This record gives sequence, structure tokens and C-alpha cells, in this order.
Amino acid sequence: MCGITASISLPQGRLASQPAPVQQAPAINNSVQSYDPFSSTEPIKNQLQSSIDVLNHRGPDEFGVWISQDSSIALGHCRLSINDLSPSGSQPLVSDDGNIYAVVNGEIYDQNRLWKECRELHGYQFRGESDSELVVALYKIHGAPNFFQHLRGEFAFVLYDSREGQRRVIAARDRFGIKPLVWTVANDRLLIASETKAFLSLGWKAEWDVDAIVSGGWMLDDRTLFKGVNKVLPGHWLQVTEDKGIQDQVYWDAEYEDKTKVETRPLEEMVKGVRERLVDSVRLRLRADVPVGIYLSGGIDSSAVAGIVTHLAKTEQVKIGDRAPTTPVTCFSVRFPEDSGFDESNIAERTAKWLGVETIKVDVDETRLANDFSDTIWHCEHHHFDLNTVAKFALSTLPRDHGVKVVLTGEGADEHFAGYPYFPAEFLCEPDLALPDTPLSSGNELRERMRQTTDAEMKAIWCNIGANQYDGRPDHPSLSDANARGMAESILAWHPTQGLFAPWVQSKFQNLDCRATLMASHPASIRAKMRGRWHPLHTALYMWNKSCLANVLLSCLGDRTEMAHSVEARTPFLDHHLTEYVNRLPPSLKLSYTPTEAVTAYAGEKQGPLWETAGSGLHSLTEKWILREAVKPFITDELYRRRKHPFLAPMKWPKGGPLHRMFESLLTKEKVEDLGFVNWAAVENALQTGFGDGAEPKAFRTLSYVAAWVTLGNRFGIERAKLRGSAHV
Repeated sequence: MCGITASISLPQGRLASQPAPVQQAPAINNSVQSYDPFSSTEPIKNQLQSSIDVLNHRGPDEFGVWISQDSSIALGHCRLSINDLSPSGSQPLVSDDGNIYAVVNGEIYDQNRLWKECRELHGYQFRGESDSELVVALYKIHGAPNFFQHLRGEFAFVLYDSREGQRRVIAARDRFGIKPLVWTVANDRLLIASETKAFLSLGWKAEWDVDAIVSGGWMLDDRTLFKGVNKVLPGHWLQVTEDKGIQDQVYWDAEYEDKTKVETRPLEEMVKGVRERLVDSVRLRLRADVPVGIYLSGGIDSSAVAGIVTHLAKTEQVKIGDRAPTTPVTCFSVRFPEDSGFDESNIAERTAKWLGVETIKVDVDETRLANDFSDTIWHCEHHHFDLNTVAKFALSTLPRDHGVKVVLTGEGADEHFAGYPYFPAEFLCEPDLALPDTPLSSGNELRERMRQTTDAEMKAIWCNIGANQYDGRPDHPSLSDANARGMAESILAWHPTQGLFAPWVQSKFQNLDCRATLMASHPASIRAKMRGRWHPLHTALYMWNKSCLANVLLSCLGDRTEMAHSVEARTPFLDHHLTEYVNRLPPSLKLSYTPTEAVTAYAGEKQGPLWETAGSGLHSLTEKWILREAVKPFITDELYRRRKHPFLAPMKWPKGGPLHRMFESLLTKEKVEDLGFVNWAAVENALQTGFGDGAEPKAFRTLSYVAAWVTLGNRFGIERAKLRGSAHV
């Protein structure tokens, strides 16, 4: 785990000549400044030192840099020591023949098997026991792109192969985008880093990408809020060569079973298949030379992880990081005000007591949210519709305060087992031909009636929690490629409406339809599968995972808020061995029609704010059914029967309180208008209606967006978006 950066000279698309290593500089930051490609290395070291305070939260334990002799290639790294705490785990890494260099962020799992295979079958000589060194070893042995199939885990890395005939730079990101990696070109150099703020001292100047903000491109494709800064997409790798320049290539993508194929496997076999793969994923993620904890909410996902951890410790004597199996695992939870309707800490406490684990809670009240807002946004580098990301930022202070560097989390379960309430309407669009004898597959009238009901119920939920729906618009032509009828609307439910933007923006983008941006983010080959091969539920899952999961949830509710406090989070549900198996399961095993059981639970159970407007349609379906069956031995009956409660923060707060005062301080007319692309009248109205007893949730969401932009504009030093020639920028 670390922060990484690279600076590659691109004069006339040329790569550097054969490099020679330089002595490691003391306390080098994980970003590399812009510099003359033919200068000496000394100025580079000085520039690196000046930016050390920007990204050292990602790796405060050690810093290192490798620079080629002619300064055309530089790799920087700051380390959070997790595996192999000795100097042999230091980075940048170099291959055993001295020709391949790399900086690696994240974790590669199944180390023991891979180490043995590389040593015994291929004669590779490792210098230490760091999992990161496997990236260099596997690349040397298998080359690209073949070595990607051997990488299991969450990672982002930059690798330079200096061998004659092989000379190239590779920058890659894991399959789901758990670890961040962004790139830009400045002063004829390709700059790559874990976070955009690393570029600030590299000769790069931040500008707003108004198009990406207004169209939603920052969360739908490879763009960011900043002009010219792009993400390396999940499952992608950049290759930089002298003759072809920068090439974006795909090494992995999700696949789903053909919707016309009838399922013949026994149900028990499929439940067991999920259970075995999830347990294996958790087991692999307990490997560390430091303590490992768990983020525990009141939901089934994190609770299942905690249950499996305690099971492995008791039955197989698996160590929990560097701690003995008999040591109680430490869990960390958020506690919102009890009367807010969003607090799940009591359920988490009951789960912890049942498992016999220790729980440490952080109280997240209005004052904490107000105090942490700006720092959270600075680390996340994008706006967000909810203050749950601020709560996650506060939660992530706990592990480090209690000597824990690694935590296991439940992210990814809803995205693969259809846990969110906007998936049922897509599930009900077509019969599940894999299981033709189920009631919803054999009864089209029942299925269509339920589809209409769940669609209406979901729209009511969106309205109740302040989302932005695009009701009444005709279908965009591009949506003909998506057999999931309403998924585009659900993905864009939190996207700001045109009224929030300045008049010139509204005029310039008056014909914009963000649904077209969403569909354009998927290649033609994927859209063909949506049209003819995949069930609508699987289309919906794919669309969500490529947009909101990768670009929002794994960012502001994942790596960015965790690494802000030097905490490595591991996500067992995003193990590709598990997800590839789950993707091939029938839709009806992810969302199951269980009207009797579900209605009974609904009648006698407090469902929370999300479910207040839900009715018989949504309550007749059990989300994540096969996951519930798979983890039933590891969780309480309460959790087995409990509805999905998304991790959201309270959104109704009093006038004159800490949050109201914070937003008023940030959102003055001068500061808002200085952005250049926001309509002050809309913000002024939201300040008046977003707080108090009759507060409008949508107004509060609006304030959250714009306050984030103001914060980023100030900290990044971004000039006002203004006219250039005949067009705004």
C-alpha cells in the first residue's frame, strides 16, 4: 500500500534510453515534478522533497525514488508498510536482472503460491517477501498483457521495462478500480499519480472541466473534474512506447451468462460455490505483518465478513494479520445521533456481541460533519451528494488511533448480488429463462404488474431522499442499447440538474442528455451484449459498477477517505474469482420472489428512512438472496432477515447549527460566482430551504455539491471558468 507517481518524458513520443539507477534520496515524496528531460537528477530530488506533505498520508512510513540517468523517466513512491516491514520491501522495485522498475500501490494476494511458482518453475530471485514484488516478477516471466491474469487483488502500478526491444512504460489499475490512478500530460511529460493533487507542483495548473461536471462524465467515463486529467479505467492498462505513444488497452471486463441458457446446477451447489469463494477471499485478505480490523455496520455484508473472520480464527487457527487467532478481532463502527433514523450502531453492537469481537465507535454528529467536510473533499477530489463520505472520513481515524493499519470492508456485495432497491425494476423487465419454472418467469402478468409497482415505489424513494429524477423525458435513442429500462435514470439520480449551473452553461448545454454520456462510456461490444445476451438485471449491474461503484463509492467511500488516515482497506466481495462466479448465476438467485416471508418481515420490522415509501412490490423481493443463504452460518438471524440499509448520513439539520453555519461561510455569493459555472440564485435558495423543520433534502444535496466545488477551487487554486474566444471553459 502506498502512493505512487511517475513522470515520463514524451518529446516527439520518445522514451528514454537505457537508464542507470541513482542513489535513493532521503524522504522523497510520491510525486515527481516537471523538469527538463536532459537535466541532472539533483533538481528532481529537490522538487520531490517540496511536495512530500501533499500525499504522504498514503504512505508515511518510507519514501523512495528511482530516476533514469537522463531524467526522462522517474518513479516515486511513499510506503505504508503492510507486508515485509524490512528494507527489502522498499520501493521503487527492481527486477532480479536490473532491467525492470516499478512502483506498486495495493495488495497482491495468493502470495505463497505465486512466490513458489516464480522461484521453482521460472528461477526468479526475489529480494524480499513483499507482495508488490510479484508485479515485477510476473511481468518478467509472462510479459504484458499475460501477466495480468496472475494478479489477484487491488492494485495500481507504474512499470518501466528498459530492455532493448521491450522498452515501454505500463500503468495499470485493478479490475474494479479499488485503487486510484490518474494521468495527465504537462510540459511534454506524461504524469501519473495516485491522486490529482500530486500534479500541483509538477508544472500542472488545475482548471475546471465544466463539460465533465455538467455531463456527468467525471463519474461515467475516464474524465475527472479537472481538465486534461484522466483516470486509468478499472481493468485497463496504459502502454507508452516510442513508436505508438500512449495506448489505452483492456485486460479484463465483467461477463454474464447468456440469458437464454437454462440453469441445471443444483441450488445447494451454487450456494456452496458462493460460500467457498467468499471464505477463500476473506482468508487471503487476512495475510499481513500488521494488525487487521473490520469496518462493521448494521448490514449483512460487513457482518458476514466479520463472521467469516471469527470462524476462520476459531476453526482453522488463521491469524488475523500479525495477531494470534485467539486475539479478538477489532471492529470499527459509525454512530449517528440516535434520533436521526440513520444510526445502525446498536445492530452492529449486537452482531459484535454475538461474534465475541470488540467494537470501537466514532460519534458522528453535526459538529463532526461540519468540521471534517473540507478535509474530506480535499482528499476525495470530487463532489458528493451525501455527507456519508464525511462520516467515512471520521470512521477512518479510528484504526490508526488504535494501532490498526488494515481493515476489511463490505464494499462490492450490493453491486454483484443486486442489493440496492433500484435493481428490482430492471430484474422484472424480462423473465429469468435460466430458471423458467419460477413464478416471475412463468407468469408474465404478475411480473409486469410488479415491475410497474416497484418502479413507482423506487421513484417515490428517490423523491423522499432528495434525488434528482428526470421524469417526463422521452427515451434517448442511445438507450435502445440498454435492455435495463430505467438504470440510466437511477445512475443519474444524484447528478445536479441544469438549474444549478450558470446561464451560459445552461445555454451551451441546453441539448445535453447525460444518458447519452452514460451509454457512450460503454464500447460497442458491450452494448451488443446488453441488447442480445445479458438479462436486464445484469445490464443494470454492469452499468452501475462501471460508473457509480468505480468512480464514486470506491473513491469517496473507499480508498480516498481511508488512505487520508493511512489505512488500507481490503474488499473481499471484490475478489474477481468470486465475482466471476456470481456473475454467471441466474438473476433469480440474486433477487428472489419471496412475498410471504418478506411481507411478514415488513409488517413487524422498522425499515428505516429509505423504506418508508416502499410498498408491496419491493417488499415481495429479497435482495442478495443467495448471499444470505451462503453466509447464514456466520451471521445472526436478525441480519439474515434484515433489509438493505444503504450507508447514508442524516440530511435534515437545524437552522443556525454547525452545518448551516459552515455552508453559509463557504457559500457566499462571491465564492460561488468565482467558480464561474454555478448559478448563485439556486445556491441562495438552497441555503434558505435546506435547513430547519421543513428542510428540502434536494436543497441540502445542492449545498453539498457546490460547497465541494468551492473547497476544491480554493485548495487547488483554480481560476474562474470563463470565456476563451467564443467558448466557455
